[in-house]
Amino acid sequence: MATCKKISPPLKSFDLPPEFEGLEGLLEADLKAMVGALTQRAHERLYLTRREYKQLQASIWDRVTAAVNDSLKPLSAETR
Repeated sequence: MATCKKISPPLKSFDLPPEFEGLEGLLEADLKAMVGALTQRAHERLYLTRREYKQLQASIWDRVTAAVNDSLKPLSAETR
């Protein structure tokens, strides 16, 4: 029986203004810990399938990354 691997879209990355250069690694490490804790708790309490777990993980990651990017964009020297 052949299985079909679905290629998931890449997770969003940080797009920070130059004033916040060098913080990507720190933010990414904190975000990994936060997303891991949230999805692990949801998996334990809601008995998520592997697919639901991965979807939740990607959704949280993308939304938090987008929120950070959107919040810091106006703080660029170019937009001030």
